[in-house]
Amino acid sequence: MGKVFWNGGTLLSPVPPVMVSCGTLEKPNIITIGWTGIINTKPPMTYISVRPERYSYNIIKESGEFVINLTTSALVKKADFCGVKTGAKVDKFKSCGFHAVPAEKLNAPLIEESPLCLECKVKQVIHLGTHEMFIAEIVGADIEERYIDSKGKLNLQQCGLAAYAHGEYFALGRKLGDFGFSVRKKNKKR
Repeated sequence: MGKVFWNGGTLLSPVPPVMVSCGTLEKPNIITIGWTGIINTKPPMTYISVRPERYSYNIIKESGEFVINLTTSALVKKADFCGVKTGAKVDKFKSCGFHAVPAEKLNAPLIEESPLCLECKVKQVIHLGTHEMFIAEIVGADIEERYIDSKGKLNLQQCGLAAYAHGEYFALGRKLGDFGFSVRKKNKKR
């Protein structure tokens, strides 16, 4: 079967539909972002791309900080709401029943209901066209204790994380392997 050529578009999928909190505990806001990812290991760096006309854009630009809150399947409807409503007219924390809690290293709040929150400080802003990319250092991670086992390993697969692909939300499925499993030597039975 052949391939059909389409002009370039935003077809790289899936991506995480994260809820980005910004502002302060007294005046928090949430924007849902699909354009995000990890861009460096040491120091740990991430990015979010935001349209300048979005309410959260100026909050992030002026404060230089934000929190990436991972979205679970159970939170998808609320994440979608936070992506289509504007914080200029709606208190999204109140509307969604979310609780803004203090971050360790930022003034921007965490979403208590998210299982993993990445505290981020903006290092650079790049104008790309429709969006501006906020490149940020991840200065801390706030993780629900129940997802850390007795050996201190993070078991993120237990969170029921969501994915976003071309306008649709999905629940992440079963584990297929872990990093390096394709070349790992098998243990010989004794």
